[in-house]
Amino acid sequence: MYYSPAPLHILDGFLSLAVSVICWIVSVILIGAAIGRTQRSLGERQVPLMGIMAAFIFAAQMINFPVAGGASGHLLGGALAAITLGPWAGMLVMTSVIAVQGLLIQDGGLLVMGANILNMGLVTAVIGYGLYRGVMGRGRTFQLAVIGIAAWLSVMAGALLTSLELWLSGNTRLELVLPAMLGVHALIGLGEALITVAAVAFILRTRPDLLAKGSAPASGSRAWIPAGVLVSLAVVLISPLASTDPDGLNRVAMDLGFLERAQEASGPLAGYTFPLLASDSLGKIAAGLIGLLVALALAFLIGRLLNRKPGSQPDR
Repeated sequence: MYYSPAPLHILDGFLSLAVSVICWIVSVILIGAAIGRTQRSLGERQVPLMGIMAAFIFAAQMINFPVAGGASGHLLGGALAAITLGPWAGMLVMTSVIAVQGLLIQDGGLLVMGANILNMGLVTAVIGYGLYRGVMGRGRTFQLAVIGIAAWLSVMAGALLTSLELWLSGNTRLELVLPAMLGVHALIGLGEALITVAAVAFILRTRPDLLAKGSAPASGSRAWIPAGVLVSLAVVLISPLASTDPDGLNRVAMDLGFLERAQEASGPLAGYTFPLLASDSLGKIAAGLIGLLVALALAFLIGRLLNRKPGSQPDR
């Protein structure tokens, strides 16, 4: 059985057609709003940051850490993307990452991609940024504490939505899936919080202008761009060391008996494999590098297309 390496990636077969279609409709509406708001607010110097953030989140989602009960989890990244880019551009970055994972890696399903985008990319960005915005300008320690809480809550919100979608699809009972999903993702959320706080703390220490309210990244050295790419590439290179335990959703699906409803993923890079390489580790690295570069290029291209006013200010 193919296991999605990222928590909350729903596989085709887990949701009913009606629930999948509704999630697509909601996601398309929110993405349309994000495109409009980003088009009016995105600054020229934020465009490369969209690409770098997409690359890093794609790479980070390949690094699973073990949690209790034989499950694993890792960064979702919605809160991080929204805090660094603003909520609307953050949504588009997350949509780019999840779309590349679904179309290229077959990570999650195509029919349920709308649900994955909604649960993992849109809701997490809204919650993460919503709480962060309330503490802008406060002391750094207080900001980081709230950011950690926001990141944890974003994972819990995604798990809650996924639970409701599974229940509405008739795959499981709500009183079973809800505590199971929230329990395992409460632990995954702790990892999300730690990674998000560490990343934001690093940015605050090295490039605080990236998080300044109402300003685009300051002009000057752009050494952070190749540095960001190199960090993302380095994360992919260590991805074979990640936990091989099933992610939180698949662990719950195994325990509650609906994993067999998942449709097997197929394709040259499915499950982070590369057919020309016999080694699983090298195959994962090769597939990850391809996906990372595609996610980076897609998010950068979206930013370019939407950036009509080079001097415009971000929507914060």
